[in-house]
Parts: sequence; C-alpha cells; structure tokens
Amino acid sequence: MHTPPTALRYGTLGLALGRIQHWWYRATGKHRYDRLAIEWVHGTPLLVMPTVFNPRTLRTGAFFAHSLADGRLTRDRVVLDMGTGSGVCAIAAARHARRVVAVDINRNAVRCARANALMNQLEDRVEVRHGDLYAPLGAERFDLILFNPPFLKGEPKSERDCAWRSPDAIERFAAGLDERLEPGGTALVLLSTWGDSTAFLGEFERHGFRVAPWAQKHFVNETLTIFRVDRG
Repeated sequence: MHTPPTALRYGTLGLALGRIQHWWYRATGKHRYDRLAIEWVHGTPLLVMPTVFNPRTLRTGAFFAHSLADGRLTRDRVVLDMGTGSGVCAIAAARHARRVVAVDINRNAVRCARANALMNQLEDRVEVRHGDLYAPLGAERFDLILFNPPFLKGEPKSERDCAWRSPDAIERFAAGLDERLEPGGTALVLLSTWGDSTAFLGEFERHGFRVAPWAQKHFVNETLTIFRVDRG
C-alpha cells in the first residue's frame, strides 16, 4: 500500500480545522450557492451558477487550474476533465492542449462550463457532456485525464453535494481508468487531507497504477496534493 506524503497524514488537528471550516461555510450560507457569481482564476473570468462548485471559495479548482497553467501541457494532447464543475480546469487545459472533453453529473455544472468555454472563446476546443463518470464517453481514450473527486464518503443529498460526497466515485474512476488512457497517457488526481487519501491512493495501486505527488499546496487547515497516476 502506498504511503502518502506527510502532508496527507494530517492528524487530528487538521481534520478538526477542516470540519470547522465546513460548518463555517454552512453557517454563513456559502454552501447554498444561491446566486450567480463571477470569479477570476489565473486571469480567467468564470461564471459560477447556483449549485456549482466555486473554484475560488473552495480552493481546489483554483489550485488545480494554476498547476495546469505552467506550460507542462503540450498542444498535441487530448484531455478529459472529469467532474468539471465550472469548467475551470477544462479551460486552463484548453489553453495548452488540442482538445478537452469535460464531464459532470450536475446539469447546472454542464451549463456553467459551456457558458465559460464560450465566454473565454474556447468553445471550439472544449466539449462539455452530462453524465456519471465515464458513461458519456463511449470508447474514447485520452492522453491526460484530470479529476478533482468528491473527498467525503456517503450518498450525496443533492446535485450540488455530488461535488463533495460519493459512495464510490474514486473506486469506479480507478477501475475504469486503464480503458480510458491512451498508451503513455496519465491522470492527475487532486486529493485533500479532508478525505481518506490513503484509501483513495490504494485504489489506484490495486489496479496496477503508480502514484507520485505532482504538485502540492499547504493551507492552515488543509493540504491539497495533485498526484500523477501512471500505468505500472
């Protein structure tokens, strides 16, 4: 079993702080996403619709997009952005890659990502589809797959909650990953100290993948790590 970096073995204090922040979001109403907002991520304007995961308020989307904007993507790549939300990572990837397919189970997220691709004049390189994980993809394969998965275990209470919670999303993603990668392809998966990262990483290893940290960012109450997942 893979042993995650020290930052992912965060301890009681980090988990407690994470719970405090979660309840702060609820107490202040930020969990509701009841109004339209415009956010800026790495110089990119993004419309965030009600029920859609906000990439700045909740940090993970902004961090992932920043990590993709450093020139490590090449223009010949075809990219899958799984769980695209506002489309923040799809748009960041489309500025460098040849083509991006973005998928989300939340219908509002699909509308939101399409609007953002259009607003950023990338509609010819970003295709957004509605569905659960790989279901809307047919037999397509990709050079790079991005995934910012739900960190919490359990049944989602709403479409919005699908961004936070799932009983098996990471397990099903890992099980189907090999069939979706081109030869030499790789996946980038963002994990947080809020969730059971050790178990999540173990799913990839169980299916024969190698996992290594690719980018990391520390906050007071949370550490985010993007892992590179390659065939073993």
